Amino acid sequence: MSSKGNVAVVTGGSSGIGKAAALGLAKAGYDVAICGRRADVLQAVAQETGGYWSECNVTDPNAVAQFFAGVKERYGRVDVVFNNAGRFAPAVSFGDLDVLTWQEMVNTNLNGAFYVAREAFRAMRDQSPQGGRIINNGSISAYAPRPGAASYTATKHAITGLTKAISLDGRAFNIACGQIDIGNAATDMTSNMNSGSLQANGTMMPEPTMDVAHVVHAILYMAGLPLQANVQFMTVMATTMPYIGRG
Repeated sequence: MSSKGNVAVVTGGSSGIGKAAALGLAKAGYDVAICGRRADVLQAVAQETGGYWSECNVTDPNAVAQFFAGVKERYGRVDVVFNNAGRFAPAVSFGDLDVLTWQEMVNTNLNGAFYVAREAFRAMRDQSPQGGRIINNGSISAYAPRPGAASYTATKHAITGLTKAISLDGRAFNIACGQIDIGNAATDMTSNMNSGSLQANGTMMPEPTMDVAHVVHAILYMAGLPLQANVQFMTVMATTMPYIGRG
């Protein structure tokens, strides 16, 4: 699959799914710009992609705006954005959920996704030729929660609403928006699943994972479509993970 010189942005591009996506997009021919919070790791990934990188905390709207300004200065436009940056929180029963934890999760997973999508939307609206594609990273938890994960679940449900709203408002500007919901991709962030994850019945059970390469293939498919077509929602998951029938 060839990007024909298109520019792709990946947030949270220093590790996990973001890093894998950045490398996959670069291999497919995209000019890739990445951001994240760890400059040294970002620089190492950028050496592999050959693209632009910048340290950026997505919870800061000014930092997000500066990052996109840097991308536009470097490449002149933005064609695809994988809105990926996010975080987990330790499992805790809802009644014991700390307000600070809730606020931090909302700031990163929802506010940060909004700041990124807004800058992407503005860039795509104002460039010539107009348009582009935003791919939001949802989650299996956008549909079915894990126990003790209220803050994560709420933010990922909200991403679904954000995706729909961007899709609707984007029609006038040739901007497509879709959401990829990923279940149990094997990365450094999910390595604990091999030893056991908390289940709805209170037990700990190891969960199957899938190679992150399958996620990259899915992102490349979504990104590579002409703007006349869109994958609105895609779920890619380990086949036998507890999702269908979870709980």
